[in-house]
Amino acid sequence: MSEVEAREIHTFCRVCEPACGLVARVEDGALVALSPDREHPVTRGFACNKGIAGADIHRDPDRLDHPLRKSNGGFERAGWDDAIGDIAARVRSIVDQHGPNAIAYYMGNPTAFNTLAGPSVSAFFAQLGMRRAFSSGTQDCANKFAGSEAVFGSSTIHPIPDLEHTEFLLVLGANPRVSHGSFISVADPMERMREAKRRGATIYFVNPRRIESVANSTGDWIPIRPDTDVYLLAALLCEIDAAGGFDERALAQHGKHVDAFRAFIRRFPAARVADVSGIPADTIRRLAREWSAAGAASVHMSTGVNMGRQGTLAYWLVQMLSFATGNLDRRGGNVLSVGFYKSAKAGRGDFASSFGESEFGPLRKGALPGNLLPDFITTANEPVRALFVVAGNPLLSIGGEERLRKAFDQLELLVCVDLYRNATGEYADWLLPSTDMFERADINITGLGLQHQPWVQWTDPVVAPRGERREEWWVFGKLAHELGLKSPFDGAGTADQWSRIDHMLRSRGLTLDELRKRPHGAVFEDGLDAGSFFDEHLQTPDHKVDCCPQAFADALARAEAIFAEEASEGASRLKLITRRDPFMHNSWYANLPAMKRGARDRNRLAVHPDDLRARGLEAGATVRLWNEHGTVDVEVESDDGLVPGVVALTHGWGNQRTPGMRVAQRTPGVNANALLPTGQGSFEPLSSQAFMTGVPVEIAAIV
Repeated sequence: MSEVEAREIHTFCRVCEPACGLVARVEDGALVALSPDREHPVTRGFACNKGIAGADIHRDPDRLDHPLRKSNGGFERAGWDDAIGDIAARVRSIVDQHGPNAIAYYMGNPTAFNTLAGPSVSAFFAQLGMRRAFSSGTQDCANKFAGSEAVFGSSTIHPIPDLEHTEFLLVLGANPRVSHGSFISVADPMERMREAKRRGATIYFVNPRRIESVANSTGDWIPIRPDTDVYLLAALLCEIDAAGGFDERALAQHGKHVDAFRAFIRRFPAARVADVSGIPADTIRRLAREWSAAGAASVHMSTGVNMGRQGTLAYWLVQMLSFATGNLDRRGGNVLSVGFYKSAKAGRGDFASSFGESEFGPLRKGALPGNLLPDFITTANEPVRALFVVAGNPLLSIGGEERLRKAFDQLELLVCVDLYRNATGEYADWLLPSTDMFERADINITGLGLQHQPWVQWTDPVVAPRGERREEWWVFGKLAHELGLKSPFDGAGTADQWSRIDHMLRSRGLTLDELRKRPHGAVFEDGLDAGSFFDEHLQTPDHKVDCCPQAFADALARAEAIFAEEASEGASRLKLITRRDPFMHNSWYANLPAMKRGARDRNRLAVHPDDLRARGLEAGATVRLWNEHGTVDVEVESDDGLVPGVVALTHGWGNQRTPGMRVAQRTPGVNANALLPTGQGSFEPLSSQAFMTGVPVEIAAIV
């Protein structure tokens, strides 16, 4: 018997922002296991179960390994030459007949963790002259890019909490124990919070649910009615200002439109906000006092707030809470992280001029609202006839599942580039197999500007791609070459594509060749230093923080209307929130047996016991959950950790009609997004961010 050739290779995870260091065990050229990298200077042996399960995704027998062509209602294997040739010919025909606006693409979340994918896809479609791009960003974080551009003049400015020095931390709509952080990259965030708590820091988690992050060792829970965080933030600011807690010097020296900002927050004192938010006025005032009393206070907001109806306003007020109280660019407050490249200037933009007219009303330029995808296919004056979906599953990640199914049936061409034949892929004319994170070279690009300890790492491919899997840059480079467009195959292949990263690294006195020689990359000790934000990074033309952007005028009026609506509904109206699951990440892990064991074989609707009793329901029963947007039948479970009147359902499920993922189809669960609004009016006008949490629903026994 021959001896197995085994190697251990340093690499890193690309599931979420922390990019935890991993060690890949490779035997005879095959990836057999992943483990936390205990030698890593930043992540220090931390990695979650999702990162370790990357090896299972790599080996999953349901992975796409070869191009597949739709044929007679099923799929047949084809070669890459046939795939590229047929797709290019059909694209050429559609553009010739209907123009470039007949082509669109949807780019999913995994491309954010793939250095070459996003630029290569965008470059291809830009050469076609198309302007219809959709992105998963309008389902989770578009509000943050809009908000930072409006306030700071750049979409890439997102000051993060200085966890090592903060004395008070307010966390809204985030569950770091499960998701490990979004728009903040920190290894083992819960341990960082435990360290802060041991040091004497006060930490509060504001959430409609007693999330897993809440514990005596980490922080306390502030229950809130969903989709009302913007009013809590306004009330906190109102009470702090009334008590003289604003830093008048900072406001005068670095702020503008301060009077308009103050006029808005003064409309929402604690006494007025209490009933709508569900937080007693005395609690709001206490939080305001504690914030002001802290020597250094910090704040973080995530998807639980982003996905509401006013995510951009909430993010604006998060920045104001930090800036107006003197905690922005202060040690222990919120500090801009600078990693291997100063990216603030790269994201510079004029928010007020970032909107354009469309047949669906004014829309922010860039990624179009995902909630309008079926409208652009079925009702637009110039309908989308060909759609490319890259690393995404819009059928289960956007509201209006049935509308999307009907829309996809109308397409003349649907091409999916992905790991799996997912629910969206079942409608594809072509399925093109992409590499996973361990089959390509990469750097941890997503953490740039978000890292608590800034660092950059290079990884070579851990193993060669299985079957005929190809990187996204290769797929779209081949299509461009076939269409006679500029392509990486015209010259030096990938070398030119990495030149952008090499240029960025050189700003730190480092080259890509040097980085490749360092197994754990380079750590930058000066990456989270306070004191340079206003002079070096603020990107507004007048170098002032815009405390109340004039382009917010309609949104501020809308805030008052939504407040009145919330007040009239009262606490008895059931509201649905999405729920993070440590064994699910969007739809990434839907096909792994290890993630579906025992009671994890389905998603259940969590309901407060009082709400169950009021409706004559019992835990374990299957009930009907519905609203004007859709209906699902789902098993309920009792959860006294919910705010009464709130129900919670994990997203990423609903694979009843996904035979290409056999485990997912056997354990389908229900699609929470089938209950979400879609079309015009279903997204925040300032950012195109979809309304996905705090959605009114009803539940009843199935008769």
